[in-house]
Amino acid sequence: MVVLSIVLGFLVVLSRGERDLDTKTRSSEKGTEWRDPSLPLLRSCQPAPSCKECILSHPSCAWCKQLNFTASGEAEARRCATKEELLERGCSPEELEEPHGQQEVLQDLPFSPGTRGEGTIQLAPQRVRVTLRPGEPQSLQVRFLRAEGYPVDLYYLMDLSYSMKDDLEHVRQLGHDLLLRLQEVTNSVRIGFGSFVDKMVLPFVSTVPSKLRHPCPTRLEPCQPPFSFHHVLSLTTEANIFEREVGLQNVSGNLDSPEGGFDAILQAAVCQEQIGWRNVSRLLVFTSDDTFHTAGDGKLGGIFKPSDGRCHLDSNGLYSRSPEFDYPSVGQVAQALSAANIQPIFAVTSTTLPVYKELSKLIPKSTVGELSENSSNVLQLIMDAYNNLSSTVTLKHVSPLPGVRIIYESQCEGSKSENQGQCNQVPINQTVNFRITLQAKQCFVEPQFLKFRALGFSEELTVELHTLCDCNCSDTQSQASHCSNGQGDLQCGVCSCAPGRLGRLCECSVAELSSPDLESECRAPNGTGPLCSGKGRCQCGRCRCSGQSSGRLCECDDASCERHEGILCGGFGRCHCGKCHCYANRTGRACECSVANDSCVTPGGFCSGHGHCKCNRCQCWDGYYGALCDQCPGCKTQCEKYRDCVECKAFQTGPLATNCSLACAQVNVTRALDPILEDNGWCKDKTLHDQIFVFLVKESGDQVMLTVKSQEKGADHTQAIVLGCVGGIVAVGLGLVLAYRISVEIYDRREFKRFEKEQQQLSWNQNNNPLYQSAITTTINPRFKEEAASPL
Repeated sequence: MVVLSIVLGFLVVLSRGERDLDTKTRSSEKGTEWRDPSLPLLRSCQPAPSCKECILSHPSCAWCKQLNFTASGEAEARRCATKEELLERGCSPEELEEPHGQQEVLQDLPFSPGTRGEGTIQLAPQRVRVTLRPGEPQSLQVRFLRAEGYPVDLYYLMDLSYSMKDDLEHVRQLGHDLLLRLQEVTNSVRIGFGSFVDKMVLPFVSTVPSKLRHPCPTRLEPCQPPFSFHHVLSLTTEANIFEREVGLQNVSGNLDSPEGGFDAILQAAVCQEQIGWRNVSRLLVFTSDDTFHTAGDGKLGGIFKPSDGRCHLDSNGLYSRSPEFDYPSVGQVAQALSAANIQPIFAVTSTTLPVYKELSKLIPKSTVGELSENSSNVLQLIMDAYNNLSSTVTLKHVSPLPGVRIIYESQCEGSKSENQGQCNQVPINQTVNFRITLQAKQCFVEPQFLKFRALGFSEELTVELHTLCDCNCSDTQSQASHCSNGQGDLQCGVCSCAPGRLGRLCECSVAELSSPDLESECRAPNGTGPLCSGKGRCQCGRCRCSGQSSGRLCECDDASCERHEGILCGGFGRCHCGKCHCYANRTGRACECSVANDSCVTPGGFCSGHGHCKCNRCQCWDGYYGALCDQCPGCKTQCEKYRDCVECKAFQTGPLATNCSLACAQVNVTRALDPILEDNGWCKDKTLHDQIFVFLVKESGDQVMLTVKSQEKGADHTQAIVLGCVGGIVAVGLGLVLAYRISVEIYDRREFKRFEKEQQQLSWNQNNNPLYQSAITTTINPRFKEEAASPL
């Protein structure tokens, strides 16, 4: 049940995280949705009919508002392209519309230690306004200074089931010592107390009236009725009050092993007014010697209503509606603790330690410690956990914002962590830096607000988020003279014609559309073929091309160029009329070649002197291969070249053994004494006379020095070991079978002898089994006068 609970909770948290990080296109009621550029449909900038649609299509897109920028017949959508392409096509830099996001720091108060820990400023800046262009990332720099003496609120939540009886004695004396230890690190500390057992329904608690009044096994010892959660003491600075209230507590009892700790944690997190939480560092110490019930377990007691995640404490501090609501899930507990900025410390016994370690992975800024059997080490455990939590700085957003992708990068002392806003072991008065990257995936009509917080601390960074989803062209004119003397409005270099007017410059009226003379201007000179080559519309005697077609008659297709790795012109040029026009330092039909040659340089010249460099790659001559033409299958390597000489001079064997002195006259062989085999530069060779030998070649002019090392080859006992193991297994199996058959045979013989012995000692009817005993017993009452007897 425990494992199932943790798995279910993990799935809840995981599914929520996947929804937050979803980067696919989704519809939105707030504005236009932008598709993530990593998706294949938007790998590069594509033409768009307006400046607004252009900048929303891809973050690399720009718009040229220059008058008469597009050629005759060219679609106005061709004004949308990358900045480099537009400049190459003649667009003036002043006429480019390429809006970018920006940020403005609204509040950046300096760090301050505060007074007695109150009013401390550790996070900067505190408020930032960010404007995002969809798809374009913006990075914020955030600083955190761990201050000394930061205030602490600690709420002690204890399991009061009967098995924790001896632990309660130590907790009764905890208040004074705990306050003294915490006051060593902070001047402002408060402690509170609460307890829990389980839901008061079967099968969790016995509902027998006497057991409800006194659930402990021994009636002579103090015991209180069972309860789900009891808030005993609100947070206070008085240690004597803590010890007095805890001293009045007694253990209780329940039936099953798991406890109702999740109910208690949730109520302690959401009932902030009753607990008395301040806006400071909040710690919740959870002590138990057993596991926990989670969502779904309430069905065993007939509870089907899910936990509503609200505060339900009555005037006595009891969770009054416990029998009505099911246990909360792991996801609900994690969300409630995170929303309340509470850092849980799970102090549990060794038997349940693995379960709570897995639970801690699902709850941000939590830690687990091993509790002794009688909780005698609880004070040291709390202090160790506090030091660990306070020295860990984790930056997170308070609540996700749909349509915004958030990436963290921590820049800690001596380390840098990608995609994780956390620094560990941060000492007091040290500053750590974080980089938050924001990327909008959609447009927002109204400003949105994101809050970031260092977990466990009260300060927040508020980001006021705006989106940049339209062009701010400065050439906007009503009834512009450029548009045929006032026949249309000019915006971003494009004419929006008045009703009844058509054309790129609003130069003709609707009545002129059907004129045969105008249509003839949109056909080939011989008058045949479709209008505008079937790739556009004829308006006012001119072709308005669609898509990526261009030319007077839309005869050029600017999407039919060669592709490299599936990308038009390899992404290193622009396509015009079926031909790639490559950018600088690129060449080839698909701009696939780089004119650089740095990848071909080798110590022996280009391509090891065995080829030539083309497209920054080596083209090897016949007989050579490899990225640098440094391999030759028909050429002998040094190892192959001198192998026979080594064999004949060192071991007097091999194909040159009879003519060794003549064939290897220029080769000197030296035998090394140490048998160590090395890999660096040594030629390994085959086994010879049960020896493994290697040799090192050093060429000097026409002399070759060979150093030979060898070592004895150990005998190969693999076959003997395998056969021995198989034989041993077979022998043991046969022995077991034989022993079994012998034992059965002995048992059968004994039974048969006993049968013969019974047969010889008794006179019995051969038709009956002498070992058979009747199941009927007959008795006679001696006081009964009649002869008849009654069988029983």
